Amino acid sequence: YIISNAQGSPQTQRTQAEQAITAGASILLITNLDSGSGAAIQADAVARGVTVIDYDRLTLNGSAQFYVSFDNKNVGERMAQGLEQCIADWKVDKPQIFHLGGSPTDNNATLVEQGYDEVLGRHYDAGKATRVGAVRVPNWDNQVGLTMFEQAWQANPQINAVLSGSDGLAQSVISVMKNRGIAPRTIPTTGQDAILYALQNILSDWQCMTVYKPIYRQAAAAAAVAVMLRAGEPLPAALVNGSYDAESHAVPSILLDLVTV
Repeated sequence: YIISNAQGSPQTQRTQAEQAITAGASILLITNLDSGSGAAIQADAVARGVTVIDYDRLTLNGSAQFYVSFDNKNVGERMAQGLEQCIADWKVDKPQIFHLGGSPTDNNATLVEQGYDEVLGRHYDAGKATRVGAVRVPNWDNQVGLTMFEQAWQANPQINAVLSGSDGLAQSVISVMKNRGIAPRTIPTTGQDAILYALQNILSDWQCMTVYKPIYRQAAAAAAVAVMLRAGEPLPAALVNGSYDAESHAVPSILLDLVTV
């Protein structure tokens, strides 16, 4: 096997894929950097007889035979449910919620957004909370997210709860709160990934929750799928527990369990 990391460059990723296929790879396990470049890599791979698996991120209009990830819509649902609980526990009056979502080019962020929009939308429709605004942060850039939240808060000083799309974005929100002299356990914010600093923020009452995704299980599942496909063996029915719409086709999916923290 060959493991390559494009370090955020779509062109580098394409070159790495071409080199792997030339070297004899029969299975291509890819985490796209965006659906457009990922779909182009996959189309080339399939044309050369290579089986493609989407890893972690679904490639829209791609050619993946299987998708191995977490249920990203459920990630968003859990974040919204966590924020609901924190609003109650932290006694936030008349919730004025701002959504600081993930990268527009990351389909995972779109699925996460669908999840939290669905849950929180019920509160907005019932008049139990107000959505002050919503943005998506390009490339999950935490510094850009900090600036976008700063601008939103300046324009809407009534914001008293934040649906942050990741632990990194939550850290950006917390930095703005600290700079403004806001006390802990005042404005709840969410996250995902269970990064060390996020757990520290939760323990110190700055962040109210995160979602832990056991990456080792995802890696093990992807390796199992790759080995079975390479051997020409059908995947066990119990392993394929979902399906995602990649717009070009429905992709049988292996979705791993999540843990709310």
